[in-house]
Amino acid sequence: MRTWQVERRKRTRHLIELGGLVVKSGIVDLTGDDRAMTYGAMIWVAEKLKSDDGQRARTLWAEKGKEAFATERKGRTRIVSREQDDRA
Repeated sequence: MRTWQVERRKRTRHLIELGGLVVKSGIVDLTGDDRAMTYGAMIWVAEKLKSDDGQRARTLWAEKGKEAFATERKGRTRIVSREQDDRA
């Protein structure tokens, strides 16, 4: 297999995994699969990470993600609440 093919497959796999995280987080259902809203939310996250509060957001979000992965590994279903507070 050629180098460019290997790199393309790696990139494709990475993009699929990221898309899976978007679905797994509940964003698709919560936005009614509204692409503009999902994109806007991602832009908001990027802006938050660039802000003075970026490190705090990284810490909170990393903890929340690790917790969700651990819950998933234990076989529990993660519930996404529309009323979760926006702590970051």
